[in-house]
Amino acid sequence: MNADLPLPVSRTSAELDTSGGGSCGSCALNNVANLEKLGLHSGRHDFVVALAGNPNTGKSTVFNALTGLRQHVGNWPGTTVSRAEGAYRHQGHAYQVVDLPGTYSLLSTSNDEDTARDFLLFGDPDVTVVVVDATRLERNLNLVLQILQITDRVVVALNLMDEAQRHGITVDARHLARELGVPVAPMSARRGHGIPELLDSVAQVARGGTAPRARVRQRLAPAVERAVDALAEQLVAEFPGLANSRWVALRLLEGDVSTERAVRDGTLGDVGRQHASRRDLVTAGQATS
Repeated sequence: MNADLPLPVSRTSAELDTSGGGSCGSCALNNVANLEKLGLHSGRHDFVVALAGNPNTGKSTVFNALTGLRQHVGNWPGTTVSRAEGAYRHQGHAYQVVDLPGTYSLLSTSNDEDTARDFLLFGDPDVTVVVVDATRLERNLNLVLQILQITDRVVVALNLMDEAQRHGITVDARHLARELGVPVAPMSARRGHGIPELLDSVAQVARGGTAPRARVRQRLAPAVERAVDALAEQLVAEFPGLANSRWVALRLLEGDVSTERAVRDGTLGDVGRQHASRRDLVTAGQATS
């Protein structure tokens, strides 16, 4: 599927040669099996991967590790917020990677956080990789939990594990994966550690090989629950195929301006059609397999 919503505006191109000699922090990544960094890849892609995370979690390092340093850099439409794109090929499939602005929350009114939230909600990426800092896990998990309210097609990149070990911090990645219900890939991106595991986890989620465990949804006051359920029903009736109607209903009840705008201008209808197309493709693939 193609999730190029929205398209970048007015470009500069950072085409740095990564094939030359000399030492570099990402040289260990060059030998990752089955990873072809496509850089400014303009051809068709099979899956779209959104890269999200708090600032200073090493998200850019993960982005460079996946795509190389030849990236498409521009601005999101109508904003001065930077947008970077790259691509890679793994196990026969092409992946477009969209690096979202660093954000602490999806509930703020800042331009960066609005941009990240709108792409996750309306861009409909196939996989969202959330990069978290293993040394500040409690702070970073707030964003993970908010993204899980929008989509369960998530992989958590548990980055800076080397720093956590240096500070005597131990993180049980398997237990964290069980609690969150999505894959967790421990890694140290700047050293090239954990990249193959991240690639495999993204591939499994993208191809439907990993079924996310159903999460227990947060219970609200009875009156609020009734209002959310009633509004979510109306949203689904108006926009068939909308997968995150409850989240949208909550934002509407909170008076979120950008969500209200998406309802008024019909953007939610586009999202519903994308979900319907995804289901048709999956069904067709299962029928021919």
